[in-house]
Amino acid sequence: MSKSPPQAKRKRQKSLSPVWLVPLLAVLIGGWMIYHTFSSRGPEITLIMDNAEGIEADKTLIKARNVEVGRVNSVALSDDTTHAVVKARMHNNTDELLNKGTRFWVVKPRVGREGISGLNTVLSGPYIQLQPGSSEEEKRSFEMLDKPPVAPPDAAGLRINLTSNNANALSVGDPVVFQGYTVGRVEASNFDASDRLMHYRLFIFDSYQTLVTTNTRFWSASGVRFDLSTEGFSLNLASIESLVSGGVTFGVPEDIAPGQAVGPSESTFELYSDEEAALQGSFSHYLKYVVLIDDTVRGLHKGAPVEYRGVRVGTVDTVPYRISQVEKQSLTNFKIPVLVRIEPQRLQSQIDEESIEQWHARINRLIHRGLRASLKAGNLFTGALFVDLNFTDEAGPKGPLPKFAGVDVIPSQPGSFAQIEQKVSALLDKLNGLNIEPALNHLDKTLVSSDKLLTSLNATTQELNTLLKDPATKALPDGMQKTLDSIQGTLDSYSEDTPAYGELTDTLKSLQELLNNLQPVARTLSEKPNALLFNREAIMDPQPKAAP
Repeated sequence: MSKSPPQAKRKRQKSLSPVWLVPLLAVLIGGWMIYHTFSSRGPEITLIMDNAEGIEADKTLIKARNVEVGRVNSVALSDDTTHAVVKARMHNNTDELLNKGTRFWVVKPRVGREGISGLNTVLSGPYIQLQPGSSEEEKRSFEMLDKPPVAPPDAAGLRINLTSNNANALSVGDPVVFQGYTVGRVEASNFDASDRLMHYRLFIFDSYQTLVTTNTRFWSASGVRFDLSTEGFSLNLASIESLVSGGVTFGVPEDIAPGQAVGPSESTFELYSDEEAALQGSFSHYLKYVVLIDDTVRGLHKGAPVEYRGVRVGTVDTVPYRISQVEKQSLTNFKIPVLVRIEPQRLQSQIDEESIEQWHARINRLIHRGLRASLKAGNLFTGALFVDLNFTDEAGPKGPLPKFAGVDVIPSQPGSFAQIEQKVSALLDKLNGLNIEPALNHLDKTLVSSDKLLTSLNATTQELNTLLKDPATKALPDGMQKTLDSIQGTLDSYSEDTPAYGELTDTLKSLQELLNNLQPVARTLSEKPNALLFNREAIMDPQPKAAP
């Protein structure tokens, strides 16, 4: 019997071949690398900006406090092409930096009101600056700021809001000045179309926030302010920084209490155009009256003073005031309504609702007693006018005061210039009404008669001079003296006891006195024949000559 050939037996392997260890190790290493890559990657964020100038994918860095915390991955336009969308990958462990208060902006060379910044990016290129917020709410999409913020949201200091009608009053970064020293910055500005006001947010540094109180007034700090008003000329110069960039300044009016310090919560104030407007705005309690002006209001402007005997008691509010409501007036007597404010706080520092009513009743009593308003010139150079209050002899209206558009009316009287104008006009009217032609004709006749009279006087004077120069006239006094002597001799022959002798003696004495009085006259006529018509010059006493 033959034997079958032996069959080979296959030995079964119980372990993997070492060859498989290589791909397995590669898979493990690749998985670890993938895990490490994803585990070390930070969150991806989206940045929205109007203009992606200087931003490049895989090159532009994101920094916080000059430390790299991310990198830009892509830059693209939005679907509606209205803005740029920047995708960036943050580094690991940066989740705490990304919250609702975080801010981003591009750091690049800037030249603005706040100075020059970003010069270190001239060679390295722009980068994105991250400013962490303090909010606990996470956020992955942010809107980029156009400019760097003035201070972090959680920075120590005071934030206040200002409202203004002027949209060009301030810009972000403008200084906030107190007595010429910068104590803060303008942090934000935006226009609200609902209330048509410009809203500004100021940041006051922590060291100076106690300077802002409830009675603080804010006004624009223009570099140079030139004012020409009823008070004359004024020129104010602000700080050098304000001279270049403008800004806002603040303070408390002199006659007002400092007030309480503003708390950490934001407060809202009004921004005035200048310091004078801020001072006027501090008079929060006032009384409104209307003055119906008969004169021209040219030169009277809003803000002009209202004075009582040189003391300012109010301010002109509106010129003219609701002129369309003027009724029942002819064109020859068309009065211009002017709205004025009487401000009792100028005379009494503490005013409340009760005291303002007392002032209202007091002023009404003064109007009943003859208080009147008129326009006066405050500055002859500029022609600026102001409203002057004073008393007249005429009593005021009885009963309730007349009203215009619901406001009490202060009776007016013509101003000083208007009174002079009226008097001159009345005088000219009288002169125009005079019939002076007959008077002129009579005057001509009178002058002709006077000319004839002067001619006759001249002839008479010449004849008199001829008579006085006659030798016979000059010898008249001597002849009369001889005649008197002859008469005296004749009288001596008469008896002294007879009545005729006494009468003749008295007559001769009178004649003698007359001759004595005529001697100076004759001497004067001899020296100056025309002395009868013209005054004789005074004869000075002779002065003795000094001894040689």
